[in-house]
Amino acid sequence: MDVDVIVVGAGAAGSAAALRAADGPGRVLVLERDPRYLDNSNTARSTGMVPAAGSALQRRAGVEDDPERMLADIMAKTGGSADRELARALCGASARLVDTMAEAWDAPLELVRDFRYPGHSADRMHAPPDRKGRTWLEVLAARLKARPNVDVALGAAVTDVRPSPDGSGYRVRVGDSGEEVTCRCLILATNGFGADPAMVAEHLPEISRAVYFGGPFSDGSGIRWGMAMGADTAFMDAYQGHGSIAPDAGTLVSWAVIVGGGFLLNARGERFCDESHGYSETALPVLAQPGGWVYDVFDEELRQEALRFADFRETDAMGVVGRAEDEGALASRLGVPPDALAATLEEIAACVRTGRPDRFGRRFARTLRPPYRFVRVTGALFHTQGGLRVDGKARVLRPDGVPIPGLYAAGGTAHGISGRGASGYLAGNGLLAALGLGLLAGEGAAARLAGAADA
Repeated sequence: MDVDVIVVGAGAAGSAAALRAADGPGRVLVLERDPRYLDNSNTARSTGMVPAAGSALQRRAGVEDDPERMLADIMAKTGGSADRELARALCGASARLVDTMAEAWDAPLELVRDFRYPGHSADRMHAPPDRKGRTWLEVLAARLKARPNVDVALGAAVTDVRPSPDGSGYRVRVGDSGEEVTCRCLILATNGFGADPAMVAEHLPEISRAVYFGGPFSDGSGIRWGMAMGADTAFMDAYQGHGSIAPDAGTLVSWAVIVGGGFLLNARGERFCDESHGYSETALPVLAQPGGWVYDVFDEELRQEALRFADFRETDAMGVVGRAEDEGALASRLGVPPDALAATLEEIAACVRTGRPDRFGRRFARTLRPPYRFVRVTGALFHTQGGLRVDGKARVLRPDGVPIPGLYAAGGTAHGISGRGASGYLAGNGLLAALGLGLLAGEGAAARLAGAADA
């Protein structure tokens, strides 16, 4: 069987790549190993928030933003360690991406104005109304199904990828039968390696004992295939963690309760970090606490705000969000020393009164008001941010920086824009790299089929 473009993976990266490649002259085949990817993929598990600068939704809301400002935020969050070329390309394509999703692909998106994640200097998050990635992933799946020049094969496990003997394209082996499909352009969108314990231990030893909260098939296969074909890798030590997973429910607790004024409390009744830095870099401090878990502490007002998020609604419905009518009841319910809790609450109150930061550097705009709410949480690995080295056109590069002809990578299969470790992750940049690189890879494949020399 011969096609023009093969996309391996049907998550955010693969869907965007396939839809964009299908705008060109060729036939596109999407191979997805997981028949339940609409439930299991990292995209489906996410809040569906995509950052973009200069979008139509921003302009209509009067939000001033531009790609250079967004790039500056990324470089600041990563301490200058992110790949500037790739970050610039993704920031530059971000508005076109969300406008295409909303207008051409009919994905339900709105501009998030009610809160802002740490590190973003403008309201630039675009999300479905229920703030769940599965919502618009379903829409993209329907769009793929409607395209006459796109075929989607679910349960199609790719077992091997290699260049064609004559160098004209690629041979992709599928399933136990070893059936081979050939193509001129190959887009690897299989996500990262978070589900491969050996690769995590090798590249991310600091988070290797944490719970993995991503897609079960993110085993690094796309990265290994690329390496076998001579590709370089980059930022393999980068990842997105999360400091707020409810182990008693197996769900995510929205970081909105922290951004709004909540805090993390360990079993000694003490805070231990500046939670406002972000959820990714908080995973390790949480895991370092007694027992490897802590409490998210917030109030009823923040609970009501967080119910806008599908993941928090799921957590709340599981009955793991506790309630305490006053400070004494909170200490009792949490099992922490009352004097330690009182000191913690007084420190926050002093910050509010004086306008000064606390000893960790965090500033609080308000104190919590009874009734208090709380939930036990732990740290987790969400997804990896390192992978095959790509350029600003999503082309996979050799160690000498030369693109491998006709080979593209997107999402977790490609290296991201989070710099090193977990602290450089800026909220939404995982989906930006997935969808943005998918868009660029699809455009590159379509251009290559049309005869463009630099695609």
